[in-house]
Amino acid sequence: MILGAVLAGGRSTRFGSDKALAELGGRTLLSRAVEALEGLCDAVVVVGRETAPAPTLPDWPHADMGPLGGIAAALHHARDAGYEAVLTCSVDSVGLGDDILAQLSPAPSYCESQPVIGLWPASASAALDALLESDSRHSMRAFAQSIGARAVQFSENPDNINTPADLESAERRSHGL
Repeated sequence: MILGAVLAGGRSTRFGSDKALAELGGRTLLSRAVEALEGLCDAVVVVGRETAPAPTLPDWPHADMGPLGGIAAALHHARDAGYEAVLTCSVDSVGLGDDILAQLSPAPSYCESQPVIGLWPASASAALDALLESDSRHSMRAFAQSIGARAVQFSENPDNINTPADLESAERRSHGL
């Protein structure tokens, strides 16, 4: 069983407002991310928000840990609920593609251009806890390296919407402009 986890606890500083609520094609980025994972996973959670169109989890061990805090929360939940792995994406990853699991399998692996998109074994929670509790560099790539994750070059990279200009570009592409 695979748990989907949308990482939505960021501050959206480059975006200038809560990008999870920004709309693309009439739907929020948060709704799009949840829907994308619902089609691929046995269940979906949203990490780092109190309200969402799916069950929510707080970051672990606390807020402001960056994407690793969201992944840690999802891994803990997955481990405790009996899931084998967690498929993660950020709220601003648009266009994951129906073949994402095939590209990332077997776990552990991550998208080379966007490491927050990954397939992580639930058993990796202990390694991530150790990293977050250490004085070591808290980065996605450091975590991936610590568990021997493969970097996967996707056939087509999802959009990564960090600014209003990125959103505008994605909107134009969705209309074929």
